[in-house]
Amino acid sequence: MAPHLENGTTFTMQASSTGDLNNVSAMRATEKPMRDPEYAYRTLAISEKSEGPEIRQRYRPFLLDNNVQSTDWISRLELATITKMADEDIQRTGERLRVLVLYGSLRKRSYSKLLSYEISRILFRLGCDVRVYDPTGLPVKDDAQHEHVKVQELRDLSRWSDGHFWVSPEQHGNLNQIDWIPLSTGSVRPTQGRTLGIAMVSGGSQSFNTVNSLRLLGRWMRMFTIPNQSSVPKAYELFTSADAEEGGSRLMPGGNRDRLVDCVEEFAKYTIIMRAHFGLFSDRFSERTPLAGSQPRAH
Repeated sequence: MAPHLENGTTFTMQASSTGDLNNVSAMRATEKPMRDPEYAYRTLAISEKSEGPEIRQRYRPFLLDNNVQSTDWISRLELATITKMADEDIQRTGERLRVLVLYGSLRKRSYSKLLSYEISRILFRLGCDVRVYDPTGLPVKDDAQHEHVKVQELRDLSRWSDGHFWVSPEQHGNLNQIDWIPLSTGSVRPTQGRTLGIAMVSGGSQSFNTVNSLRLLGRWMRMFTIPNQSSVPKAYELFTSADAEEGGSRLMPGGNRDRLVDCVEEFAKYTIIMRAHFGLFSDRFSERTPLAGSQPRAH
């Protein structure tokens, strides 16, 4: 039976002479990267000895006991390609990727917070300097509290970062932290050119409303939002209990977890590539002054 439109008009799908409906034969040929077994399960995580306890206590609540961290599901991920890429970037630049992670709920058992912790653990294994911002005490956006300590902390972290990862529940509040990050502060744009990863949790069936909203926010903040995204439905069913194995409150195996890893891996790849070009993508015609002594040629 031929497909038809609502007005009753029938139409047919034209195949190429080879029966290639999607025109796959015209696709650009690509080669998958060679995976180095040496990097398959390696960790590039910052050691406790190489940083002060203040950073860990304040910004790394996702860290687990060393015994758990070395044997949990994240340690068993085969991440050869991105781990080698990250290691080579660290060796080349002498710097780790700096990632700011924001979550959007203050509930005691917040699933957006639990998901943000899993994201942070993967990024930390990949050698990133990950800092999770605790929104407790952050005032609702107004015109009077720009000097509030939590507002200043958020803005400082945004300037410090190479990329953000936002995790929000599907609810009315979303992430009011974002309102406090200005598009510009004098000549400095706190988010210009930075990469952005996005994820959401919901109590109901699969939805993409929140990640779509976050994607719009990222665009207005002049960030490079990665193509992939993570949406975790019925989150209350997908995390282990607080006293379960591997430290408790961990994302269970399944397609949602696999896609989350895809998203984090992609975010790290894009950030490594983009970081070297922040200056280039911050260069705007509308803000440049003409080169001294240069004039257009007469025709």
